[in-house]
Amino acid sequence: MKSMITAALLAIPVLGMSGPIAVAQDTSMSFFITSVGLGKGGDLGGLEGADAYCSQLAEAAGTTGKTWRAYLSTQEQGKRGISARDRIGAGPWHNAQGVLIATNLDELHLNPNIVKSTALDENGDLVKGRGDSPNEHDILTGTMSDGTAYFPREEADRTCSNWTSSDEGSATVGHHDRHGGGNTSWNAAHNSRGCSQEALTQTGGAGLFMCFATNE
Repeated sequence: MKSMITAALLAIPVLGMSGPIAVAQDTSMSFFITSVGLGKGGDLGGLEGADAYCSQLAEAAGTTGKTWRAYLSTQEQGKRGISARDRIGAGPWHNAQGVLIATNLDELHLNPNIVKSTALDENGDLVKGRGDSPNEHDILTGTMSDGTAYFPREEADRTCSNWTSSDEGSATVGHHDRHGGGNTSWNAAHNSRGCSQEALTQTGGAGLFMCFATNE
């Protein structure tokens, strides 16, 4: 009798357990390229100033309640600086149209959905790239291709003096459209000629950089 009761209980479906529970994913904007630079070349006011600018642009575009970080690395004498990949959370990230850019840090640095049609600004607009006038596909990063800061053996400036120089120095840039110069890297294509607004323009840039929500 006991076995019959047990079998009957097992046959009764448990409320809410009839199938997998669907969890709605947040596809609101958590990644964008700044629509305009600060106008001072590589001087972004340091990491703090760049982060604040990301928040300012995101909120102006209607995205609130998120913590924003600029995808930028720094350099320090005698040791590695702060790495861009360590600043931006764990993912996933979506552009202003809800398109998935990457689910996590590994995907972001190995096979991200970053091309001209997906690497949008905070308003959901395309950023000018190769073939446009002017070409503005040089995006400031100051990082190596894996998203980490340069080793201290790299003595040349690759971060415009940690994003405070609008004159001397240089910055590593990526190509958001994955075109140009035989290099398709979105975050470490080449180095700029200088840190002034004019120098960035000469190599196909406008002082733009990427912003990611940490999803905290």
